[in-house]
Amino acid sequence: MNDNRFPVTGRFLQGRLRHAITTREAQLFEKLFDPAEEFPDGTVLIKRGNLVNHSTMLMEGFAVRVIEDDGGAQIVSIHVPGDFMDLHAFPLKRLDHNIVALGPARVAAVTHDKLRLIIDQEPHFARVLWFSTLLDAAIHREWIMKQGQLRAEGRAAHFFAEVWERLAMVGLAEDDGFFAPLKQVDIANICGTTAIHMNRVLRDLREGGVADFRRGRMRAPDKERLHRHGRFKRDYLYGEGELALTGDLD
Repeated sequence: MNDNRFPVTGRFLQGRLRHAITTREAQLFEKLFDPAEEFPDGTVLIKRGNLVNHSTMLMEGFAVRVIEDDGGAQIVSIHVPGDFMDLHAFPLKRLDHNIVALGPARVAAVTHDKLRLIIDQEPHFARVLWFSTLLDAAIHREWIMKQGQLRAEGRAAHFFAEVWERLAMVGLAEDDGFFAPLKQVDIANICGTTAIHMNRVLRDLREGGVADFRRGRMRAPDKERLHRHGRFKRDYLYGEGELALTGDLD
């Protein structure tokens, strides 16, 4: 898909089963969205428990899903450009978590009334949207499994590998890594450890030549080594690998 023709949905179309979407479907989808808005770092884009009548596409920047409990906050997922961040709010109407901008974010919203219309009229495209929510679920399962299987150093390596791969799928990765407005405390939170321990983890990854994370930029001299360190297999992202989907959504 040509991003110039699809300024709002171009990266979604690029990263999520793009081969199965017709040009007509893409054009209809693009027209559904309201004008984009920009939000500063830390903005709560969707608040837990609020009644939601729209869903949002992340066009630029990053966002995280956060669950708050007894004064604490746990990051349970990260969103990259092209993610339909809260499509699951269409049937749920109220979310059990917050969606928060991580750095400046540019998003566009589509009302659920418009979504309902395209789902009713375009059953094939409805399956594409369904696939998008199922892919989010696959990412959640992978995070849960790696939290149980890996030590903190492996979890950090896996997280870096995943974000790098997801950004590559939408044309935003660099040859040797990526940039995201992540802080050390964010990575510690995601990996289920303390900021002090994560400082040691990042030092060990850097000194071991696996990954160098500084001021939001992750560089890895050997991608395959990073993958081995984090036991990262890209299959669950349904881009390349054994689980790649190359046909239509029948």
